[in-house]
Amino acid sequence: MRLDKFICDCTGLTRSQAGKLIRQSLVTVNGTAVKQPALQLKPEDKVCLDEQELQLMGPRYIMLHKPAGYVCSTDDPDHNTVFTLLDEPLTERLHTVGRLDLDTTGLVLITDDGQWSHKISSPKHHCAKTYRVWLADPVPESAIALFAEGVMLRGEKTLTKPAQLQIIEPQQVLLTIHEGRYHQVKRMFAAIGNKVEKLHRERIGALVLEDSLAEGEYRFLTPEEVASFR
Repeated sequence: MRLDKFICDCTGLTRSQAGKLIRQSLVTVNGTAVKQPALQLKPEDKVCLDEQELQLMGPRYIMLHKPAGYVCSTDDPDHNTVFTLLDEPLTERLHTVGRLDLDTTGLVLITDDGQWSHKISSPKHHCAKTYRVWLADPVPESAIALFAEGVMLRGEKTLTKPAQLQIIEPQQVLLTIHEGRYHQVKRMFAAIGNKVEKLHRERIGALVLEDSLAEGEYRFLTPEEVASFR
């Protein structure tokens, strides 16, 4: 790897910024100042910037319990983003795996591994997502079969993919879907004349939101959890 690219990957600086630091003799390789941004590094080389050793940051995989009032975007002029909840370096490199609405709470996955997130969010992989839904009106038993067959959403041309509906209480259900259309859960219940009052995502694939994580808290996934989506 080129020296300037290594510095960029470690610090988030641009290539031109890294090159400037190198030419100012602020970068050493194995204790010796170098001025060649294109220098090819060997795996065992020790690189320091202003006497601080640099190390590449590996891929990050995070489980976040999203509170209401936060958006799943990198920048928003009107609302806090979920990235403000993270006490981590270089959050600008991270992205959410799909999105939850401003008022929706629950499980959000965050990563800097684009291939991994694509396997979860891509429609062709049909990754299951389970939501706990509180509704304005009681849900009829007939909705179970209807959702299993697929419903026609307003403005759409095809039925939703088969979804699994479990009625917990008359106005509280668990819904598992296998796609991610715009505001899908809310629109599915609107299609049967009901209104979602509160929405909380509990599960993505085999990964369940950890009970010990309070709203706004997060933890890194285990290697086994990461591998469950590969």
